[in-house]
Amino acid sequence: MLGASIGRGAMRIINAMVRGLASAGVPPNVLTTIGVSINVFCGVLFGMGEFFWAGIVLIAANLFDMLDGNVARLTGNVTKFGSFLDSSLDRLSDMVVFLGIIAFYASNTPQRSLLNVILAGTAMIASVMVSYTTARSEALGVKANVGFLQRPERIVLLIIGALSTWDWNSDVWWFNRMPQVLWVLAVGSVWTMIHRMYFIWKEFRRMEQAAAG
Repeated sequence: MLGASIGRGAMRIINAMVRGLASAGVPPNVLTTIGVSINVFCGVLFGMGEFFWAGIVLIAANLFDMLDGNVARLTGNVTKFGSFLDSSLDRLSDMVVFLGIIAFYASNTPQRSLLNVILAGTAMIASVMVSYTTARSEALGVKANVGFLQRPERIVLLIIGALSTWDWNSDVWWFNRMPQVLWVLAVGSVWTMIHRMYFIWKEFRRMEQAAAG
């Protein structure tokens, strides 16, 4: 009940922002560009070890990610290039955030960790592959939005990891959760990639059998 109320309240705020931006004539592609620029800043904050503030900025960045498509639909400015730009910059946003995390754990600090670098790198590669397999399969006629760790889930996990990592010197267990989140992101993204590729293989095989039969 409480969660549903919060969700409805958030949607009312987002819808009001969408209407305001549409009335002001802000182009959807501008919102998309602003969103990726904020994500780049988020990656810089991760690289500096400011994980908590990176989480706050990541929330703002993904607010813009929700606004651009809604503004485009409300104003009738849905275009193929806009869809292409949004999808392409989403991939850039994903990679730059992971790159910041990799840079931090590879830096000469007490938190330096080769394991965390590998986990973040694995999560980055697998998350991009999840998106690529979907785009490629859809171009060939198969829709493959399957798997439990898609982009919204990855973003939520990154935000949770960032907001719960803000005091490197504390012994409190809740104050440094990003390493555990990286495990979930790495394993979950690889599993989702494998699941999606297997699903696509089955769909293509079914289509070929139907065409031959």
